[in-house]
Amino acid sequence: MSSNRFDQSVDRRPTSSLKWAKYSDSDILPMWVADTDFLAPPAVIEALQERIDHGIFGYTNTPAELNQLVIERMQDLYNWQIETDWLVWLPGLVCGLNLACRSIGTNGDNVIAPKPVYPPFMSAPRLSDRTLTTIPMKQESKRWLIDFEALEQAITAESKLLLFCNPHNPGGSVYSKDELEQLAQICVRHNLYVCSDEIHCDLILEPGLKHIPLASLNAEISARTITLMAPSKTYNIAGLGCSFAIIADANLRKEFNQARKGIVPDVNLLGFTAALAAYKEGDDWNQQQLDYLKGNRDYLVKEINQIPGLTLNNIEATYLAWIDISAAKLENPAHFFEQAGVGMSPGRDFGDERFMRLNFGCTREMVIEAVNRIRKAMLNHLPGG
Repeated sequence: MSSNRFDQSVDRRPTSSLKWAKYSDSDILPMWVADTDFLAPPAVIEALQERIDHGIFGYTNTPAELNQLVIERMQDLYNWQIETDWLVWLPGLVCGLNLACRSIGTNGDNVIAPKPVYPPFMSAPRLSDRTLTTIPMKQESKRWLIDFEALEQAITAESKLLLFCNPHNPGGSVYSKDELEQLAQICVRHNLYVCSDEIHCDLILEPGLKHIPLASLNAEISARTITLMAPSKTYNIAGLGCSFAIIADANLRKEFNQARKGIVPDVNLLGFTAALAAYKEGDDWNQQQLDYLKGNRDYLVKEINQIPGLTLNNIEATYLAWIDISAAKLENPAHFFEQAGVGMSPGRDFGDERFMRLNFGCTREMVIEAVNRIRKAMLNHLPGG
């Protein structure tokens, strides 16, 4: 497959697309919410068409083949042996974060979240009648990592749960085995449970890096971890609502399932259909996508760092660029870039207003146009521009 499939511009405006509807009445490139503008893998589209042709869309069970595919995938990719019973299928990853908060501890207990981080990490504890403690992440060798010292200092007797993101959204870091082992030791030592958001695990851009699920390290950390994964970001099927939790500990899994009863619906049959096809036949397509995304990333890193007032560190994973705008001294950054014709996610939503997040899961042409618009706006804004 050539890169032509990813160069193809598909008009999403008539489809009630969340991403594109936001700026439907203006010439602003939508580069905010994290879905891509790429057609899903052919195998996924074919499977969905076949299921639709069947013509009956009643209640559904989880396909046994899909459970088996996930088990084999964890074994093949991570040498992680999981069991069918450990899988809990969900209609989205965000509800998994909320269920984790509700199923561990009791009202008033403390949840710790590092920031900057994906916004639901900060809303889920409060929505679950838990208190939230945020700890600052640190930049080490231009990578965003949990500050382990700050984490240890933040833990109290009321601390029951850590929300963890690997690969990191928005910073794009892939945690190494040593870093994960250090985190696991802290959690075990302090009797802290972990909800590990690993939704971007199939989007590793940096050659030589490998995703390692936190729970795969050893039995001790596995017993206190809820791992959240999904095919949604990788294969651009987020609108079909299919995710899963991997929970090894029977009691933890029971509490998690209890918290969802009567509130969180089952996955719909088209979500299962797409997930099955993606995991069964989508890996070659994803390799092509990763090659294309690397090209977008390399272009962005090179060009953004040549624009005065902006800095962009290397992005190890995801299709999200976390751009440091602090030197630009902008009063209202989101508005400034929208005026320039580029709609990004404001850093304040992630807990750090010195940044903007740009989604480069789109055509190269759109990335180039975005950079040109940003460059022009910045040159006009800065003294002497």
